[in-house]
Amino acid sequence: MLTIEPTTLVGRYIILRPPSIEDIDGLSIAARDGEIWNNRFSLFPNLNEIEKYIQEMLDLSSKDSILPFITILKSSNTILGTTRYLNIDYENHRLEIGHTWIAKSWRKKYVNTESKFLMLQYAFEKLACIAVEIRTDVLNTVSRQAIQRLGAKQDGILRHHKIMRDGRIRDTVCYSIIKPE
Repeated sequence: MLTIEPTTLVGRYIILRPPSIEDIDGLSIAARDGEIWNNRFSLFPNLNEIEKYIQEMLDLSSKDSILPFITILKSSNTILGTTRYLNIDYENHRLEIGHTWIAKSWRKKYVNTESKFLMLQYAFEKLACIAVEIRTDVLNTVSRQAIQRLGAKQDGILRHHKIMRDGRIRDTVCYSIIKPE
């Protein structure tokens, strides 16, 4: 059985640490950079929802359903976004990495790659997971390409999986990386 507790993951450029209510301003600045709430592929918070978003992360993490992280640029201690482990399957040693968003000026750089690497390394080496899943909107080609660059394999598509803010019904593509990979 998995044992998951809040932790801090430190890489060469990025720190992933547990969220706190004091992250509201930094997360708001990151969200404003690219207006993350306008992302048509996901349901990210707008500026009026950041405090509630952080509070939900704190509440859910106390129930063992998620393990959220704030993504920080190590050199300046600047908050760049957030990510989390979710859909934690304690019995089968599986979890999902998701709800990742990064300030626009830091996308397509090393931030997402190093964050995912830290999370995968921790999941396989410390938590002894047998598989890690990553999901995205089937239409999000940028995200799909990034997931594939990590070495993830497509498992399938959840048809009519979510209703988006604009009313579009989203199909979700599921990828996974298994321990031997």
